[in-house]
Amino acid sequence: MSLTTARTQPLGRAPSPAGPPIISPVVELNVGGQFYTTTVITLRKLPGSKLADMFSSLAKACTDAEGRFFIDRPGTYFGPILDYLRSGEVPTQHIPEVYREAQFYEIKPLVKLLEDMPQIFGEQMARKQFLLRVPGYSENLELMVRLARAEAVAARCSSVLVCVVRTEEDAANCAESLRVLEAGKRLVVKFGPWKAAPVIRDLLDSVRMDIVAQGYQVAYDYCSKKIFQPKPGAYEYFYTFLFTWW
Repeated sequence: MSLTTARTQPLGRAPSPAGPPIISPVVELNVGGQFYTTTVITLRKLPGSKLADMFSSLAKACTDAEGRFFIDRPGTYFGPILDYLRSGEVPTQHIPEVYREAQFYEIKPLVKLLEDMPQIFGEQMARKQFLLRVPGYSENLELMVRLARAEAVAARCSSVLVCVVRTEEDAANCAESLRVLEAGKRLVVKFGPWKAAPVIRDLLDSVRMDIVAQGYQVAYDYCSKKIFQPKPGAYEYFYTFLFTWW
């Protein structure tokens, strides 16, 4: 269904159900509670994008109580998307958030431009590619959070014991300590080994970053001897992640 000029309909408002299926060339948008005014031409600038698809047919449009076209996404970061469609302006702030929205709306040229920026390139091509080479990384993160929450009842802090080995040699060095933990039914989350350049500290920093990104307050340090005494030569592989709840 094509979009045509509405002479009797207020600008940017969807027609009543009984009215003709037409849209004004100027449209008002409600994006997550924030209002924008633009044109159909701008929204349809990139064929194949979700915005172009949304405004190619009224059957796909959703409206709010005032008749504005409603999009249930964060409104704060829609402005830079609109600026890019209008004039090709590339955002310089809130890059990760705008990148996420550009992916959602399938604004492929903008996605490519943002992926070349250091903030996205470093995260997508460096850190995430490294973490893909760490077996069970995501599952271990989930396990750490579950263990920390299980110990949080009536406590200000809870700790999770972690073992990190980069190489098979590292794994051999801490094998005896892991057997002691298993025999004592002590829970430990083990990362590695992996085949990539980053070292143990890089993995630990990534774990902390990803847990903090979930909203938790967490820090890590070498394992305290009060918690566990590794065997000689294995101390450098054991760490405690401390979750602080209040």
